[in-house]
This record gives sequence, structure tokens and C-alpha cells, in this order.
Amino acid sequence: MKIIHTLLLGALCFSGLVMAEPVQTISADSKQYLYTGRIDFNDKKAPALSWAGSSIKANFTGASLAITLDDQLGKNYFNVFVDGETQHPYVLEAKKGEQTYVISTALTPGNHTVEIYKRTEGEEGATAFKGLVLDANAKLLAPPVRPTRRIEIYGDSITSGAGNEGADNGADHLLNEKNNYWAYGAITARNLDAELHTISQSGIGIMVSWFPFIMPQFYDQLSAVGDNESKWDFTQWTPDVVVINLLQNDSWLIDREKRLQPIPSDAQRVQAYIDFVRSIRAKYPEAPIICALGSMDATANPKWPGYVTAAVERMKKENKDTKLDTIFFEFTGFGGHPRIAQHKANAEKLTAFIKQKMNW
Repeated sequence: MKIIHTLLLGALCFSGLVMAEPVQTISADSKQYLYTGRIDFNDKKAPALSWAGSSIKANFTGASLAITLDDQLGKNYFNVFVDGETQHPYVLEAKKGEQTYVISTALTPGNHTVEIYKRTEGEEGATAFKGLVLDANAKLLAPPVRPTRRIEIYGDSITSGAGNEGADNGADHLLNEKNNYWAYGAITARNLDAELHTISQSGIGIMVSWFPFIMPQFYDQLSAVGDNESKWDFTQWTPDVVVINLLQNDSWLIDREKRLQPIPSDAQRVQAYIDFVRSIRAKYPEAPIICALGSMDATANPKWPGYVTAAVERMKKENKDTKLDTIFFEFTGFGGHPRIAQHKANAEKLTAFIKQKMNW
């Protein structure tokens, strides 16, 4: 099967840059790409990225680089890191439908690297990757090496990175300020040289969410776009350690908004948490599970951390599960989503915990 297609119909011109003809598209089914995350490969020439932190890496030659994406809603943002430049990436705002985005036309001669990283999450829709566009005489090189360590994290807007690039006194919901790359889980994974799967959704809870579905209905999906019938094959990828950071939305919606009626008792709250953790344990019998909470106001007092602690202690006793731990990220008093500085502080704490736990 030929996966390199030469384009001779004119120069590509998007994002204000021009790629001179001829160019070639390296199809998304090339073995030289390194994919990370729960990615839908039902169409191997257009794999769909929906979960925050899903990424594509490649090594290539040539002086120019463009990316072809087919975005579902026109709401997604991606970091494009060229040659390891993570502090000042090309931030790609995806337009609805199929588009080719020129990233650079002035790379120095030699070998280069690129990573395409989904900043946003499933509520912004899925994006199909259609391939890289390179100079006619360029090529993909052997793919980057996949990390051997694996972390999976289940969470809400904190884990997704909602609002983390916003000003402290600014808006908390803008899509261009949601950047999963600088969320605590992603930072922790990089600190530990681990591959990460992020299974998160802003507004989600274990008992109640800001929308009609909850994490026990959502966690096993292949696609992160709403509540759907897709199913992830858990045998494809087994984490070494799992982190669960949920209940922030439950705390608001139950205690403040009174959205769940009748209001669940303390015992019911603990049982709901136990039921979800047991569902994860059933998928991963051997993986340590770290039950986390924070750093928004669910950790402002001992109530909700107490539910997590009580659940873990019960599972240790009833199930003889010795691979359960808790960690809590302190509430700083900031009234919005954590900004990058707080994510870094939380990542430092989580990194140290996992490093000691896993002997990494």
C-alpha cells in the first residue's frame, strides 16, 4: 500500500505561510508515527483524537511541515512542538472540517521532531488526523521510542487543564486557555518519563455531573465525545499505576446546588466512590490505584477527603486490597480552576508520591 501522495496542484497556503510545490502527504497509517492515548483507529487513514492529551509524534527530514486535520466542531486546540520547543509551541486552532495547517517553511536542513498534542477535551469534539505534509524529497524517520512506564488518570476539569492558562483575575472557561499539556497529570508523566492516558471530562462526577452522564458511564468509552456507545478495549494498554481525582463536581452539585435528590447520605457517597474504584480494579487487578482529590475547594475542609479515605480503608479491609493509597492536593483559596503554577505544585507532590511508590 502506497502511503506517500505527491501533490502537484499548487502551493499549500494556510496560517499565512506557503509551502512550495511539489509536496507529499505521509498518510496517517504510516508505521513511522507514534500515537499516544485512547485513539479511535477504526479508520486507519483518519484516526480520531478526542481525549485530552492524545498525541502524535514523528521524526522527519525537510525544511517544511504542515498538518492535515479534519475537526468535528471547530473548537479544538493543539500544541505543535517542533524540535522539542515546548515553552513556545505553535498553537493550532482547528477549523471545522478538513484543513491543512502550515507550521513552518524555514526549518534548518537535517532531522527534526514534531509532536501534535490535543490541548482540549471531548466536549470540544473529535479530530481526525489525515497525515503530515512534507517537502517532496523529505521523509519520515523511525518513530520516537515509546516510554515503558505507563500512568492512567481519571478526572474532571482539573485533570483536563481547564482554565490553566488564564490570568488569575481572568476568565476561567475559554477554550484557548485550556491546555492539558500543563495539567498536573501530564506534568507528572513527563517528570517520570511515563506514557499517559488521560480520561477526563470537565464537569463530570461519580454520582452527579453538570450534564446527564457520570464517570461510571463514561470511563470505558473509546470516544470522549459525550455519552456514547463506543467501547475501549482495556486489554490494549495496561497502566503501571492509576490515579483517580474525582468528587470536586459532586461536592458542588450535592452540597451547594442540591442537584441530586434525595441528597445522598455519607454512607451512600462512600459507597458510590467504592463502586467506581472497584470497577477500575476489575480492569487492572495488579495496578496500584492512587485516590486523589484537589486542588479546588473539595479539599477546603475534611468532609470530601474523608469520604475518599473512608472508601479506601473499607476496600483495604473488605477486599484485602493492599494497592490503594490516597493523596490530597491542598486548596489554596483560589476561587477558579488551578492555574499552571498550582498544577506544577500538585505535579511535584504527585511525582514524588509515585516515584516512591513505584520505585521509579
